[in-house]
This record gives sequence, structure tokens and C-alpha cells, in this order.
Amino acid sequence: MIATRACDFSSPLSSASPSGAFVTVTIPNFNFFSPSLNPNIIRHRSSSSRRLLRRLSFSRNETQSFPLPFAANSASHRSRTFVEHVAGTKESPHQTIEVYDFGDLESARNDLRNVATRRVETDVEVREIEDLPEEWRRSKLAWLCKEVPSHKAVTLVRLLNAQKKWVRQEDATYICVHCTRIRENETGFRVYRWMTQQNWYRFDFGLATKLADFLGKERKFTKCREVFDDIMNQGRVPSESTFHILVVAYLSSSEEGCFEEACSVYNRMIQLGGYRPRLSLHNSLFRALVSKQGGPSSDDVRQAEFIFHNVVTTGLEVQKDIYSGLIWLHSCQDEVDIERINYLREEMRKAGFEESKEVVVSLLRAYAKEGGVEEVERTWLELLGLDCGIPSQAFVYKIEAYAKVSDFARALGIFREMEKQLGGATVSGYHKIIEVVCKVHQVELAESLLEEFVETGKKQLLPSYIEIVKMYFDLGSHEKLEKAFVECLEKCQPNQTIYNIYLDSLVNTGNLERAGDVFDEMKNNGTINVNARSCNTVLKGYLDSGNHVKAKKIYELMSLKKYEVESPLMEKLDYILSLVRKEVKKPLSMKLSKEQREVLVGLLLGGLRVESDRERKSHKIMFEFREKSQAHLILRQHIHDQFREWLPHSEEEDIPLEFSSISHSCFGFYADNFWPNGRPEIPKLIHRWLSPESLAYWYMYSGYRTSSGDVILRLKGSVEGVEKVVKALRAKSMECRVKKKGNVFWIGLQGTNSVLFWKLIEPHVLEDMKDYLRPAYEAIDTDGD
Repeated sequence: MIATRACDFSSPLSSASPSGAFVTVTIPNFNFFSPSLNPNIIRHRSSSSRRLLRRLSFSRNETQSFPLPFAANSASHRSRTFVEHVAGTKESPHQTIEVYDFGDLESARNDLRNVATRRVETDVEVREIEDLPEEWRRSKLAWLCKEVPSHKAVTLVRLLNAQKKWVRQEDATYICVHCTRIRENETGFRVYRWMTQQNWYRFDFGLATKLADFLGKERKFTKCREVFDDIMNQGRVPSESTFHILVVAYLSSSEEGCFEEACSVYNRMIQLGGYRPRLSLHNSLFRALVSKQGGPSSDDVRQAEFIFHNVVTTGLEVQKDIYSGLIWLHSCQDEVDIERINYLREEMRKAGFEESKEVVVSLLRAYAKEGGVEEVERTWLELLGLDCGIPSQAFVYKIEAYAKVSDFARALGIFREMEKQLGGATVSGYHKIIEVVCKVHQVELAESLLEEFVETGKKQLLPSYIEIVKMYFDLGSHEKLEKAFVECLEKCQPNQTIYNIYLDSLVNTGNLERAGDVFDEMKNNGTINVNARSCNTVLKGYLDSGNHVKAKKIYELMSLKKYEVESPLMEKLDYILSLVRKEVKKPLSMKLSKEQREVLVGLLLGGLRVESDRERKSHKIMFEFREKSQAHLILRQHIHDQFREWLPHSEEEDIPLEFSSISHSCFGFYADNFWPNGRPEIPKLIHRWLSPESLAYWYMYSGYRTSSGDVILRLKGSVEGVEKVVKALRAKSMECRVKKKGNVFWIGLQGTNSVLFWKLIEPHVLEDMKDYLRPAYEAIDTDGD
């Protein structure tokens, strides 16, 4: 029996032989990843040395104490992270962006070598083939070692199933280890997974650790996580190297949800395993945290504080960029913790770090949110003293500070100063100053500023139009409101918020006929759609005018969508319905409609997540959309309205990029079929659920139209599941090609197949998304007609 390890041996080992003489065994410097290593038999120089290696083990029962890490951010391993002050807003070239440096993943990967040499338990041990007593077993095992790596997943399982009568755990373990030696780690994983399904299988911590580490080093984080979960489910704590490798693997991926998983594994590493991660791992995770798209949430701040706490308590060096990044995260919150920011500044000074421009700008933002004009002016002078230029966002924060104290004249002066110094105002500058003057009802000034904004040719005009329309509504200038609404539709993407304000105006002026037309337009346009506010507005108009027939129709629509009727309207509605001997009934039980079920199937194929509680009795849908995708921005509004009754109640009109449904047992079907064991799977009966509407939402959520005009669909799951989807598409007369990249499959429909696919799904594609998704061949046919 020999001990195999995932590291190199170079020093000789000495042991006393039974005769009293010493036998020295020299193990040459080799690497198990080397393809030149004989995978079948490892020979030793004498039988005594082989007996020595059989007894060779490495203590893994004590927690190792590591020396303080070396500087993880050396010049050769340094990288830059750029974080915009206002997430998602593209500014002019004059805008200064904040820069943080926490080292890169390469430092964390290099530290794996140090972690891998400190084991916590005996490694996996396998017997040599030549030590097996039965000759037939030796020959069959050698044959399997040769055949297994050359087969794909389905054939490999059939091959192993054919050997069930004689294969034991020791044999399967040897095959699995052999695969890792020749760098066939995915094949080794398949053998391991086949082992776990046999009735003779007994959990092997050493094998699981070895396999997880190798898979993680190849960035196969999904399979690495499966083995990691196997270890956890056995009540064991994974080794430090496994935790470290899995975190790095997650951080190396740009896929959605990987960062959250990295944080979860990192937290377990400290809280469950009691390990002390290397400095490079802390820095890599913190760097990924401040580089996230979208504004930082309160959860991000808590995670950053946890990382900071661990760096401090373990005696590691806290770098300047950690302080800067943490101050930046705190300044981005709606409720700023000034005391915490001041404490971090003091610690920063004690460590001998000077406050950079990024820190001063973060302070300016924090004080502006608090409305502290004196602190803002003092911080402004500090920024001028740095003599490194004033970033555009600093002007915006200063405008916001004076807006808090209702000094709009001073805010306008700062805006003009911004134009003078930067050679023109930025988009966020126009948004802020128009918002300020609209709140104080400076009509002429607001109109002139909006006119200037339009003339600049900059995009993202919608927030300013919304502020202008709100001002007109408050002042009762309904004619100007309608003019601004029409102008907004010509220059901007339709938006539910501005439609609702216009609807309120029409109802207030008694123009119910036009209000009904606008309401129908909203209802029929999937990009806009109606919500509880618009329904209550129109219902109020019909009830006040005595139009009971239309009022009942609106009420029926609200009951169907499970919108709540406002209390004053409910009293009038009770009386009206009682006249026709009908009672107002509120829905008692929640049930997914047919359309919602088909939409969910399409979105789940596209990568939508389902989270379940520990007992798997209650589940919730996690809706996630990409900020940089125009198609996703359109689809987000539609999906939010489509599942309105399944979402937690919120007073905010702005729809976030990520939101979740309420926890409910109705989603159990989708959790069991699409996300069993918390991992994405393709159901066995998927061919029955691939309706045209489901295919349309799959395409809208995770599909693409290539530059050549072909259709590409993104899919996660097993090979068997992908084959079922391909067969279902072929049954609909559509041929497709499949390519795999990482753990994602790409299904391509080319030429006439893309046209057939489009004709099948076009009735269910949102109108505003058709130009983004229509295949080139279909577009040519349309032009020809």
C-alpha cells in the first residue's frame, strides 16, 4: 500500500529495519500531475521500502499554526480595481473613478502550495496492482484504468455497471486516484459519483479531499462543491486547502451567484472550520466585494466588516486599500454610520496611511447624505488641498448637501461651477440639479435646465423627465404635464412610473375616456404593464363618475392579479356590488396561473434560482437580471408585474436588479424538478413542458442573437438533460448544435432552424424585445415582404 499525495516529495526518508540496520528510501522529486508518470504501477527499490511506505502516514488531527503571511500584494501580483461612485451611471471622460488595490487571485492561488503541505488527516491510500493477490483482478483493473478515461459520461457509467459483480471500493478508489494522476479529474469525479451510488460504498475523507482539491484547482467549482457538500453531509469538516481552493474557484468565475457562494464558503471556513485564511484570500474576497456591479448593500457592508475583523484579529497586516474600501462601502449606504467611518479614519492614521482622494470623496458623500454643510465644506477644502483634481461626483455630493438644507441657489451655483471646471456637466449632475429645482417648484429654471440637458445629446433623460412631470402634477399644470409626457415618450424608453403620473393627471381632470385608453395601452404593453397604483387610480375615477360597469371590470382584473384595493374605494365598491347581489371576495388561496407556470419553466431553463428551507417544505424564486443587458432591463419590469402577487410588499417603485418571491409551497414542484439538492438540473420530463411560451421566455432571459443572426440558448445541467432538450427541439422540426464551455451548454440554431424557432415563439416575445432577438434570416424575409 502506498500513500499518494497532491504535492512533491524531495527529501529522503530513513527507517530502522527489523535487523537493526537503517534503510534509506529516496523518493525522487515528482508530481502526480505529470503525464510522464506511469499511472498503473509505482515501483520501489526494495520490499522493505515498500513496507515502509505502506506505514507512511501524515498526522492530520492537529490544527496547524501558520506563520504570518508574506506580502501578498507584491509588484508582480498587483492589479487594479475600479469602482464608480454611482453604480450603473456612465459619466463623461472628466469623471474620476475610485481605485482600490487588494492584490489579485494569483496571490491566493500561490498560497495553495503552502496550505497543501499542511494536512489534517491521513491521505487516501491505495494498493499497487502488483500487490493484488488475484491475477484476474490485476488484469481487469489495469484494463479499466486504460478504458475509463477514453469514454464519455454515459458510456463510462455503462462500463462500470457492467463490472459491478467484481468491483469493490478499493478497486474503484484506485481507478479514481489513477484518473487524478493523469489529470483526468472530471473522469475521476464521475467514477467517484458512481462509487457513492453503490451499496458497498463507505465514505473516504482522504479521497473526497483529494478529488475536491484537484477539481477546484481546475476551476470546476460546481463539481468541487458537490464533493465539498458530501464531506459536510458526513458531519466532517473539510480541510483548509479544500476551503481555500473552493473560495478561489468561485472568485475566478464571472457567473452570477458565484461571489455569494465564495462568501458563504469563506464564512464557513472561519466559523465552522476554525481556520485562519491566508492574507491573500482575505484580500481577494474584499477586492471582489468592492468590484461588484450595482450599489453595495447592507449585506455587503456586513461581509466586508467580517473580513476586516478577521484580518485584524489574526494579526495580519491591514492594507491601506482595505481601509479605503470599507469607508467607501459605508458611505454608499442609505443610513451612513459616521462614527464607524471616523473610527476607520483614526485607525488608518495610526497605521501611518494618508487619506487618498478616494477616501476624501467617500467622506464628502457621507456628509452630504447627513446634510452637514459645514463638514462638506471642510472636506471640500481637504480635497482641494490634495491638488489632484476634483472628480465630477464630488460636485454632485456638494449639490446634494445644499439641497438637504433647501439652499437651491447655492446648489445651482455649484452646478455652474461644475460646468466651468469640467467643461460641461455630467449626467448625474443634471439629474441632481433638476431634482433639486423641481422640489422647490422653480418651473422656468427646471425647464431651461432640462432643455440644456436634451441639447447635450446625453442619454438617460428619463429620471429628469419624471421629476419635471411630478412638479407639474403638484402645481396642477396638467397641460404642461401632458406635453412633457409626450416628449418623454419620443426620447426615452416607456416607463411605468411616468405613465402612472400621467394617469393620475387624467383622472384628476376628469378625462376618463383618455385615462381608459392609457390604462389599456399599459396593460397590453408587456414592457410597461399595470400595477396596483394604476388600477386603484382608474378604479377611483370610475367610481367617482358612477361608471359601475367599468369599475367592476377593473375590480375583476385586480382580483385576478391579486392587487389590494384601497380602503376608501373598498367601501364604495361593497355598496355597488351589493346592488347587483354580489359580494366582494378576496382570494383566500394563492395559486400559480397557467401563464406563470410556463414563464417559470422558461426562466428556470435560463438559469433562474430556487432556494428552499432545510425541510424543503417552503421555497422561493430568486429573480436576477443583468444591468448591462438592455433585454434584461425590459424583461425585469414585465416579470415583476407578472409575479406581483408573489412578491413581498414594497413601497418603492424602482424595481431592483435582484428580487425574490415570498416563500411558498407552490414552488415545490419547480424546486424538486429544476433545483434538487440545491443544484440546477434538467427534469426528465422537460420535453412535456417546452411550450412555445416557455421557449420564448428562455430565449428572452438567457438567449442571444449572434452577429451572424443565429440563435444561441444558454443551458445548465447534465449531459443527459441536454440531450432531452435537444430531442424535444428536434421533435419540433428544429435541428441544433451543442457546445460545452465550462459547466454551461450552448445550444445553437442556425439558418432556417433559427427562423422556425422564431416563428414558434414570436407571439410570446415582448414587443420591445423583438428587435434585439429577431434572427437575421427572419429580418431579411420581413424586409423582402
